[in-house]
Formats: sequence, C-alpha cells, structure tokens
Amino acid sequence: MNIQNHLITNIPVFEIDESFEKVLEFFKENTFSHVAIVEKGRFVGTFSENDAEIVEANTKIDAHRYDLEAFFVRKETNWLDVLEGFARNEANLLPIINTDEQVIGYYDLTDIVSVFIDTPFFTDPGNILVVATGIKDYSFSEIAQIVESNNAKFIGGFITDVQNDVVQVTVKISTENFNEVVQTFRRYNYHILFGNSDDQFLEDLKERSDYLDKYLNV
Repeated sequence: MNIQNHLITNIPVFEIDESFEKVLEFFKENTFSHVAIVEKGRFVGTFSENDAEIVEANTKIDAHRYDLEAFFVRKETNWLDVLEGFARNEANLLPIINTDEQVIGYYDLTDIVSVFIDTPFFTDPGNILVVATGIKDYSFSEIAQIVESNNAKFIGGFITDVQNDVVQVTVKISTENFNEVVQTFRRYNYHILFGNSDDQFLEDLKERSDYLDKYLNV
C-alpha cells in the first residue's frame, strides 16, 4: 500500500528559538493535535495542542524543550506502523523525518485511515470472524490454514487485542463454507468471540477504535 502520495508539505514546522505566538495561532486555526519543532532545521520533538493552554505567547519554545514528545515516522515507514504511531501517541498529525533528521512533511490521520478503509479487508465482500486463543498457542499461519482448508478465501486479518496471555485475532473470509470454518476453529480450541456480517463488524470497529473515531469525527 502506497501512502507516500499522502505526504503533506504545506503544514509548518517551528524553530525552537521562536516564541509560542505562531504555534498558538496554528492550533487556533487548525484541528491538529501536534506540530513539529526543529532546532537549526533538525527535528527535536512535537508540541501538543493539549499543552497550548499552559504556555504564554511570548515564551520561547525552548523553555518547554523537555515537554516535547519525540515521536515521528520515516517516509518508508510501513502504513500499519504509521497507523500505530497515530494510535499510540493519540495524534492526528505525524511528522515525517529524513535521514538528516529534517522534517520533510506530515501524515494526516484522515488521509491514512481513508487509505486503510479502501483496502480489500473493508471493501471486498465477506464475513468477519473474531477468534481468541492462548498466546503460546497462537499461530497466524494455522488460522489461515483453517480458513483455506474449508475452501474459503482468507481476505485478511490482524491482532486486535492481547490481554492476560490471550490473543484476539480478527479475520475476514469469504462467505463460502463460513459455518464449516467456525466449527473447525472450535475443534482447534479457538474461542469464537464474533462472527457476523461486514456492516455490523465495521460499526463495532468504528465505535471501539480510537483512531477510527478521530477520523470519523473530524
């Protein structure tokens, strides 16, 4: 999946020896959660919109150097890792850094999630199945094998939760032989947490996923 086409270059970065005045104006005029701060052109961190209320406009950014958050992605970063960067840092804007530690642009959460939703996992017809098993017993290849051994098509899947040594995996499969697939998972001692249609699953995913909620509420 090519997300490099969504690199944004018209959002500013701010030098650390500047005052917060323009940074505060930036947050007033936009709905972004963070913005990149550089020192002599090199990335030093991101300033959060959540901290905008505790700084004075005439204060130098450098006075809050140690409050900056040090997260970023590279241009070649995988799209799944980019999504994780948004979710892990509760951000809707990620700076993109090159090998010289210069900010070459940003990724906007709205753009990246729209790419994610356009993948076959969401667009291809099929059924959603959520299964759980012990983390020591977990094998993604076994999950795919169970699906395909019942002459069903494995469209995609990903880990959606890990708690108390139990891993939860969401898979999307073709509608053919769906019941047989479910029964085979049970024979392999998988716990079936969910198995239903696309529409119900997508609604549930949108409600429970922080980063999708942010996208849908923009």
